Amino acid sequence: MNGERQVLAKYRTRSQPKPNYELPRFSKRRSSGWLRHFDSATFKRGFDIAFSLAVLIICAPLYSVIALLIRFTSSGPIFFVQERVGQSGRRFRCIKFRTMVVNADAMLAELVASCPDLQQEFAENYKLKKDPRITAIGNFLRVTSLDEFPQFWNVLKGDMSVVGPRPLVPEELPRYGDSIPTVLSARPGITGLWQVSGRNDIPYARRVYMDAWYSRCRTFQLDLWIIIRTIGVVLLPSNNGAY
Repeated sequence: MNGERQVLAKYRTRSQPKPNYELPRFSKRRSSGWLRHFDSATFKRGFDIAFSLAVLIICAPLYSVIALLIRFTSSGPIFFVQERVGQSGRRFRCIKFRTMVVNADAMLAELVASCPDLQQEFAENYKLKKDPRITAIGNFLRVTSLDEFPQFWNVLKGDMSVVGPRPLVPEELPRYGDSIPTVLSARPGITGLWQVSGRNDIPYARRVYMDAWYSRCRTFQLDLWIIIRTIGVVLLPSNNGAY
């Protein structure tokens, strides 16, 4: 717990620009009367568990096919596990289908060392738009967002929510400035505002703004809107900003 408080305190005083981006036209006020129960943490957690179990059961055949494709098209494990920062600064192991070659970190070091433009691109976005480390099946999984589906196990464990701010790698924390306590007040989500609004085509400052806005204004109505938009992104992945 002391470590989590230190994470919040470390970034609480850093300033962050507050651009005025247009976001979904949902009221910032919580629901009133009996509707307020839908916005409670208990209801959100119950919905997360029920939704995740349903997806894992219904999509089990699809996951099996994806696992076989990864196994037979590239060497290495089926899953990729990475440390992320969760609610209240707690670290957890985020699970995804592997989309890169096994020596991806070594390749990245060579790429950024040999090309200043790539070094700058990765420093700004923590991603490369044309990344040679991504496998053939990995590119398909990323564009369709299917690589994220194992994270429903993270939801069942309580590390994540179905909808929430982006699960951050520790190196990203300084770029969130004084927004970090707000963003870390919520469980990170498998999907969220940035995933249904252009993803990696969105400037980084806007990602920060969207994560902070969601963390302050989250409601069940907003979560349902994001889930519906996410289904559209998965089924119609063209030009969704994923790479």
